[in-house]
Amino acid sequence: MTDQPGPVTDTAGPLTDTPRRRALLSVSDKRGLVDLARGLTERGFELVSTGGTASTIREAGIAVTDVAAVTGAPEMLDGRVKTLHPRIHGGVLANLHLPAHRAQLAEQGIEPFSLVVVNLYQFEKAAARPDISDDDLIEEIDIGGPTLVRAAAKNHASVAVVTDPDDYDAILDAIDAHGTVPLETRRQLALKAFRRTAAYDAAITATLAARWTPDDRIPETLPLTLRRTLPLRYGENPHQEAAL
Repeated sequence: MTDQPGPVTDTAGPLTDTPRRRALLSVSDKRGLVDLARGLTERGFELVSTGGTASTIREAGIAVTDVAAVTGAPEMLDGRVKTLHPRIHGGVLANLHLPAHRAQLAEQGIEPFSLVVVNLYQFEKAAARPDISDDDLIEEIDIGGPTLVRAAAKNHASVAVVTDPDDYDAILDAIDAHGTVPLETRRQLALKAFRRTAAYDAAITATLAARWTPDDRIPETLPLTLRRTLPLRYGENPHQEAAL
């Protein structure tokens, strides 16, 4: 009698393999935030949040821990520094499948995050205002947000990163179905996150270049971001896909 193969498991491991499931939420776009926060709480997540995001969650009667309570440092420099701290990024970047990473978290008293929900300051919307000054526009450049998004996307083996409110329901459904966000879903969310930060940086570069070097038509590098606006019936041939 031959041995039967065991079940195929998520090689990245479940998000439930830590003592507490923690979600870090820091969003500019508040659409769906309260419903997501309530849904995560009902599913056993501890919520950690920043500034206005924490206020919105708390005003809805949902328990949330301020980032400052985790870091032991107040938000400072008019909000420029909130999440840039080892107690946040250590919890986001730790690969929980490496014993050395787990040991270092324990040594430093850092608890890991299993879910990071971040969307960025709306730079593109601000840049569209014809009367906005350079100083005001610069304040719309998000620093902590892209850093968290890239960190969580890099560490998708242990963390799910969500950058789009339209994905909130799918995340809750995945947790209900699997007890976790499956690896393949985490990979797709990571790709979406990297695309978002790439588009964000491209928008900043293009906007500032137009303001500061309007005659620099052929720069050394030219980042381009194309947003799909319309799927087409078929490509060059009927069996091919295409989009505008």
